[in-house]
Amino acid sequence: MNLLSPFTSTSSIAYLSMEIALEDAIPTYAGGLGILAGDTLRAAADLELPLVGVTLISRAGYFKQLIDEEGNQQEVPEYWQPEKYATRLPARVAVTIGTRDVWLQAWLYVLQGGTSFAVPVILLDTELEDNHPDDRTITHHLYGGDAAYRLKQEIVLGIGGVRMLRALGFRPYTYHMNEGHSALLALELLKQSEREPGANHIGEPRFDISAVRRQCLFTTHTPVEAGHDQFPYPLVSELMDDFIDNSTLRAYAGNERMNLTCLALNLSGYVNGVAKRHAEISTHMFPGYSVHAITNGVHPTTWTSEPIAAVFDAHIPNWRHEPELLVRADQIPDDTLWQAHLQAKTALIQTVKDVSGVTFDPQLPIIGFARRMTAYKRPDLLFVDMERLARIAAAHPFQLVIAGKAHPRDETGKQLIHALHKDIEALRGKLNIVFLPDYRMALGLKMVAGSDLWLNTPLRPLEASGTSGMKAALNAVPNLSVLDGWWIEGHIEGVTGWAIGDSEASANGNDAYALYEKLEKTILPLFNGPRDKWIYVMKNAVAKNAYYFNSLRMMRRYATEAYIR
Repeated sequence: MNLLSPFTSTSSIAYLSMEIALEDAIPTYAGGLGILAGDTLRAAADLELPLVGVTLISRAGYFKQLIDEEGNQQEVPEYWQPEKYATRLPARVAVTIGTRDVWLQAWLYVLQGGTSFAVPVILLDTELEDNHPDDRTITHHLYGGDAAYRLKQEIVLGIGGVRMLRALGFRPYTYHMNEGHSALLALELLKQSEREPGANHIGEPRFDISAVRRQCLFTTHTPVEAGHDQFPYPLVSELMDDFIDNSTLRAYAGNERMNLTCLALNLSGYVNGVAKRHAEISTHMFPGYSVHAITNGVHPTTWTSEPIAAVFDAHIPNWRHEPELLVRADQIPDDTLWQAHLQAKTALIQTVKDVSGVTFDPQLPIIGFARRMTAYKRPDLLFVDMERLARIAAAHPFQLVIAGKAHPRDETGKQLIHALHKDIEALRGKLNIVFLPDYRMALGLKMVAGSDLWLNTPLRPLEASGTSGMKAALNAVPNLSVLDGWWIEGHIEGVTGWAIGDSEASANGNDAYALYEKLEKTILPLFNGPRDKWIYVMKNAVAKNAYYFNSLRMMRRYATEAYIR
């Protein structure tokens, strides 16, 4: 029986991403980009959109995070067994990397939607005996190794991904590049469009650029320079010699270095950012290109805790397929919503106890903060003035739970984790704070659902979108966030949550002062006041944020504006 036959006849949109979060036990994702990719494909399955996902198998995962007694991050490979979760497919294809042919095999993972419809995900794997030992590990470590290792992975994903889809019988008419990591697929399509030598094409260009652009769609996810992959041309020549002529490559990928964002921009017929503000910033970053805005969303069924989902099922039927119905959240009885939240909060408190040995007080508010630990996310903003923070905690007691990984090569991010643990120790007895190691999908759901307030403190304007706050909103948890990314669109002061500062200022001192003021004078007194006033904000987090910032709305936008062109 051909396992792919139900998919090859319908899957006409290929979605390529370096990372895709499939489920908690499969470590094929590092953070927000992979979570977004997984939510994209889950929403496509719910809406019966004909997508096929392509990613790397990442046999050693991103990494398992351990924290030592000094608060230092330790990274351990997280090997998993594909045969337990996916099915090996018979097809093999090769890509040339350096002087060797590297063979790829494929595994099939199926994402089931809310109906009988499913979306296939193809996992590319170089762990084959036919390959040189060095090549067998290309698909082992997500974002691991040096620039050469990264470029090898992107050759496998972009070029190998297109070839594998064809070998498996897929014939996509659209290729959706989720960030620039897969941009080399455009070069593969460009080569396929090359006119035959000796044919009578006088006056016509060598490549059919228009055909390639009709097939390609590019979503950029970050205004941070380090997020745009670039490779020196000597390395490109070493690993991709003669793949395509040098003049053509430089014309589309940049003259100084091979810039994969530049390549994707030049060979895509549709380009979008992941929030309105991000699209505006990207337009300034990439002058001459039209950058549309499709604001990210999160998958409702995946990111709503069981107690809250049960309430929605009872009071807002069909919300899973039509999350816009969540505008009716104001009809949920206050006590019903509050009791469901307390169940989610109890689960988080138990997790905190199990992992750290620390006992949280269920009567006190819990503030949650979880994201990639890197400088522009400013996980240390809350700790700028330790004396002020301690005074606030003395007057309005609260608890804080933190999680997040730093990239293994991000020394600043690792130093931030170390500093956070020093701050936690310094505040012991004054403020109950716990850092939960190894942030991943299951822990993320417990945190966004069990916290009473979700905190986000990025340096403006570097937050392209952000999605953890959207997950909090799905669970009736208000946001306290810097006005950047999605929160500019979702924020209504005192209704859906609260802003830190304004949309312009970004100095740490100013933002820290604004954060302390909002906590001390507005948010914590509101939580400790009449319960109905707090529940009013909880309901609006659902009715005015969750109803819109979900992946089903996002995918309907992609379908009507980007896929059908």
